[in-house]
Amino acid sequence: MRDLPPTPQPEVAFAGRSNAGKSTAINILCNQKRLAFASKTPGRTQHINYFSVGPADEPIANLVDLPGYGYAEVPGAAKAHWEQLLSSYLQTRSQLRGMILMMDSRRPLTELDRRMIEWFAPTGKPIHTLLTKCDKLTRQESTNALRATKKGFDEYRAAGYQGELSAQLFSALKRVGLDEAHELIESWIAPGTVGDSDEPASAE
Repeated sequence: MRDLPPTPQPEVAFAGRSNAGKSTAINILCNQKRLAFASKTPGRTQHINYFSVGPADEPIANLVDLPGYGYAEVPGAAKAHWEQLLSSYLQTRSQLRGMILMMDSRRPLTELDRRMIEWFAPTGKPIHTLLTKCDKLTRQESTNALRATKKGFDEYRAAGYQGELSAQLFSALKRVGLDEAHELIESWIAPGTVGDSDEPASAE
């Protein structure tokens, strides 16, 4: 955590299982094709990567790409390091305004997704879930995935989770849910318009 930039701007974290479409979503939300490198091999994001939002000289916020979790071929020691890093960042970063949790719409609320929610729960900050790759589902399957996710969130509320929990369908390929996600992120970080992103900085 000591290597993270001491920036005062608000931050929005992007978390999710490896290959859930996290980097691709950041790219399309920022309107940049290769801002967050979207690998066909899950687990490529192995650091906390920062992408500034707004003018380069006076950014208004940072989008934070967290390491993907749960990929089977990642060595055990690396997995443990990532989990420690994720937990520490999510629970202690004062600049953090909320978390965008990426879930594959075909497999929502896996055990690791639930663990991520539980790590973040003590902060009381909002979690918004993007159910990615919904273009691969039929309309009925998409509806069922969204309903199941919201039902899962009801269980956390019943257990006393204080932060806001919300979810939407999302497809980077078909640009489904893009405006909704943009508006929510803007409401977290600033009342103004989100601009182009600057060059990324990486911290282990």
